[in-house]
Amino acid sequence: MSRPQVLPEPDKDPGWAYRWVRLSSLGQVDATNISSKLREGWEPVRAKDHPEIHIVAVENEKFKDNVVIGGLMLCKAPLELVDERNEFYKDQARAQVESVDNNFMRENDARMPLFKDRKTSVTFGKGK
Repeated sequence: MSRPQVLPEPDKDPGWAYRWVRLSSLGQVDATNISSKLREGWEPVRAKDHPEIHIVAVENEKFKDNVVIGGLMLCKAPLELVDERNEFYKDQARAQVESVDNNFMRENDARMPLFKDRKTSVTFGKGK
């Protein structure tokens, strides 16, 4: 027997990525979060498009036709958009790491290197 999922998985449509987006927290609407996700390209999923997800109650009158569970609204975006966004953030992270490494290595001095290449090897000797 397996535990029930807190957030159900929607049936996947080819070419779409799904994500649960915070709509409210502790009963307070998080308009900033939902607005930023909608501007990023995430679209609210309509409840009638995913009848496999059973909704008990409407939590927010504005999103009554959408899938909302526990302050989270199911959204979808085209896979191309999601992949493009992920690649953008990977490039930003890579650039930040390179910048930190370059700044750190500027302090390097051959007389007292910050990093020393170390090599280890494993040998098997004869037991006594």
